[in-house]
Amino acid sequence: MIRINPPCFSPAQIADSGQCFRMTERNGVWQVIRRDRLLTLAPCEDGFGLNCSAEDFETVWKPYFDLDEDYERFRSAVAGDPFLERAVEFGKGIRILRQDPWETLCTFIISQNNNIPKIKKSVEALCRLFGEEKRENGEVFFAFPTPERLADATERERALLRSACALGYRDKFVLNAAESIRNGETDLEELQNADDEALFSRLTALNGVGKKVASCVMLFGFRRIGAFPIDTWMRKILNDEYAGAFDPTKYDGFQGVIQQYMFYYRRNGMK
Repeated sequence: MIRINPPCFSPAQIADSGQCFRMTERNGVWQVIRRDRLLTLAPCEDGFGLNCSAEDFETVWKPYFDLDEDYERFRSAVAGDPFLERAVEFGKGIRILRQDPWETLCTFIISQNNNIPKIKKSVEALCRLFGEEKRENGEVFFAFPTPERLADATERERALLRSACALGYRDKFVLNAAESIRNGETDLEELQNADDEALFSRLTALNGVGKKVASCVMLFGFRRIGAFPIDTWMRKILNDEYAGAFDPTKYDGFQGVIQQYMFYYRRNGMK
């Protein structure tokens, strides 16, 4: 058991910020699945207890939760902007997860014109049908399916993407991405070293990946925290709070962190 008590860290806020779809809470205990690894995270008197080894914490979960980053520097940067001051205070437990690029690409393709509860159900069905069954710390779970597994799916299995996984028209986009990676046309490892412009260009070249999805994949899957995804929620914020004149370059290099505060506050704190 590893115990942590980092500043600016709330599993509940992270899970509800729209950046990941395999964090679930039951009776105050969080279960987090990253590709093929599982973590149980429970509140304790002095922070949180993580059911993992010290080695796994250092190599997997500490990077995943971005615990080496100083989020106070992002929060202090918004001084003088009343809306952002309220947003960062309300969402002060948010951190940008360092997620797996393939899992992020696939899940954000699924997220198009969708809502978070439905996305989560689709992702879990996808994992149960196509992911490898795993066991960790006595818990059984299903890993996120590899692109090779999806690309090699039979016609009958492919039909399940549309029906049982409820992907609808998005099924062909998921399969296209999987096939592009399996065939070597898209090399996610290589793209880790690409500059932001080249990464964005390569992602949007995939069938069904538009600007918003590509920006989300950059932010959450490649930790390009200068990416600034704009969806319906963000357009409303920019129009309602800034009359369309918000300049994200004021927060150059970490616009994506600011975007998450804005999105979370508008979606959860302004009802």
